[in-house]
Parts: sequence; structure tokens; C-alpha cells
Amino acid sequence: MASASDTVELGAPWGPGRPEPAPTRFHRVHGAHIRVDPSGTRATRVESFAHGVCFSREPLAPGQVFLVEIEEKELGWCGHLRLGLTALDPDSLPAVPEFSLPDLVSLGHTWVFAITRHHNRVPPEGHPEAEAMFPSRSPALLEEPYLCIEQFRIPRDRLVGRSRPGLYSHLLDQLYELNVLPPTARRSRLGVLFCPRPDGTADMHIVINGEDMGPSARGLPATQPLYAVVDVFASTKSLRLVQLEYGFPFPLFSQCHPCRLCAAS
Repeated sequence: MASASDTVELGAPWGPGRPEPAPTRFHRVHGAHIRVDPSGTRATRVESFAHGVCFSREPLAPGQVFLVEIEEKELGWCGHLRLGLTALDPDSLPAVPEFSLPDLVSLGHTWVFAITRHHNRVPPEGHPEAEAMFPSRSPALLEEPYLCIEQFRIPRDRLVGRSRPGLYSHLLDQLYELNVLPPTARRSRLGVLFCPRPDGTADMHIVINGEDMGPSARGLPATQPLYAVVDVFASTKSLRLVQLEYGFPFPLFSQCHPCRLCAAS
């Protein structure tokens, strides 16, 4: 297994302003038990419960969401997918680690979190009393057309996994609030992004079915390329990428105006 040495390289710094990012794809470098389809948008673990680490083909742009939908589950395993970011260049890895946690994280410059069935929003640093400081938002707030995360405003509709077909069915169904998918359910949608800060660092955010879980990690190197990491682990068997239409010239969409969701944070 690779160690934290010079054989694992960090990418070069970001260049000047970029256009709207290209559609997301899975990297050609991945775990030994992963098969990526020819389009690069579906990753399936074909055996065992491990060796399922995948990366984004390109580094993410600030505010760009690497969004996956759970397509298949596999009974008999304990645990679910893991999601995060890395500043390691996948092409420089001598071998893809068996697990993202702890193996890939132990190489450094990597931030990965396990998604659980009852995943909770991350409390502010230094405030363990999560319920008091970070109460759950009302499902009604999921009807807001945009999700506001720090300085970014992201169209919400495709962020939300649906347990039944119908793009706008949630607007018509009075029982929609009872129909929010658990984070690890089939058709649930999970995403990761980073938000730069004035000091040159960035916050990592995980989004689950249209809800921001809060800053999952702080102090990421915003000047280095950051690749998405998703570990198709244990009971999660297959994922597909979901493409977002930001609706604004990227990253001009990032001007987040006050909305009910932001006010509830």
C-alpha cells in the first residue's frame, strides 16, 4: 500500500477563472473491484465489499457538486458509501487503497466521511450539543428552488432523490414530507463540494437529498486541485452520476441571496 511520500503528488494550483465546469465523470483510476461503464457515469462494485474507491475524472471547481445517486444495494454487508475530497492526484497513486477510511485518508491531504442511514448534519466546531445548535430543518424548506451554501447558490431540484417518478410531484403531494429518502436508500442522492474562504483555505460540504450537512471539514487547500472521492463500500453496490444545470454562467451563480433556507441556518 502506498505511504505518505513523494510518490503521491498534489496537483498544480488552479489557474485563472474557469468557464462552467464540464459534466462530471469517474476517473479511470479506481479500486480493483470497480467497473466503470463506457460513459464514465456509472460505477459498480462487482465483488466483495471493499476495493471500491473511485475519484472524479477532473478536479472540482469551487462550488461544483459531485453528485451521485445510489442505484443498487447489496444485502449482507454492514456499512454504506463514503464521500469526500482529496488533494492527491489519482494518477500518482502507486495503488488505489482498499478502503477510503482509513487507508486513503492516512496518505494525507484527504477528507472522507462515512454516510450512515441516520446521517446527521455536522455541528459547528466546538459545539458538541448538535441538537441545540443545529436543529433539523423542516422538510418544507426543501421546496426552496435553490440551496444556499456559504457564497454559492445551487439549483435544488436535481439534488433531491425521489422514491417515485415525477419531477414536480413533491409540489403536489401533501405527504411529501413523509417521503424524504434515508441517506443510504436506493435512489438517494449525495454530493460533495468545497467553498473557498478569504484566507486561502476551503470548507468541504456534503449534501444529502438537497440538504446541506454543514462544513464537514475545514482548512482544505483551496489553491490545490481537489478531486471528489466516493467509496462504493459494503451495502452500496452501484452509483450513477447526476449532472446539474446551474442556470447561471459559472461561477456567477455563486451570488447567494437571502432565502428561507439560509435564514434557517
